[in-house]
Amino acid sequence: MTSKRIRVLVADDHPMVRAGLTATIDAEPDMCVVGAAAEGQEAVSLFRELRPSLTLIDLRMPVMDGVAAIQSIIGIAPAAKIIVLSTYQGDEDIYRSLKAGAITYLLKDMLADELVRAIRDVAAGARPIPQAVGRKLAERMRHTPLTPREMDVLRLVAQGFQNKEIAAALSIADQTAQGHVKSILDKLDAHDRTEAVAVAARRGLIRFE
Repeated sequence: MTSKRIRVLVADDHPMVRAGLTATIDAEPDMCVVGAAAEGQEAVSLFRELRPSLTLIDLRMPVMDGVAAIQSIIGIAPAAKIIVLSTYQGDEDIYRSLKAGAITYLLKDMLADELVRAIRDVAAGARPIPQAVGRKLAERMRHTPLTPREMDVLRLVAQGFQNKEIAAALSIADQTAQGHVKSILDKLDAHDRTEAVAVAARRGLIRFE
């Protein structure tokens, strides 16, 4: 019977969340939790050891975050079935997770029955995307992405750096720094630096931990 069950690996840094997910999954006759990880690197190690049918993973984890863990797992097994379960609702979080190789992205406020159904669907080969997540992903597709250098500048803006300080930190000209900030404001549809940081945080481009 065990060999026919959906064997789930759970990865979340909160003990109570891991316990709750384990209880919910183990209560189903056709699935069971075969391992639980408290951080990303452990999730990768357990995946390599256990080869579960499906991995349920959070984004916010110590040592290695969820996206990096997804990439590592996909590197081990390109056909691995991974579901992200997160409180993060930013369109960039969703985009990065799916781009890394996750099958779908679920929010932690969903009902237990919905989670169980999603696990069954993914295990069966489906790619169920909740409507709210689909809308966020469509929104992300409409945005012009920031370049890697603009992301560097944005992180410094979020730390309160002014243009001259950004230029010095990145070894670029003052005018270049000013141009990057203007481009960031345009792409984020923000009127000023404060609004740009707020928009970036909401979308998951930057994180304040």
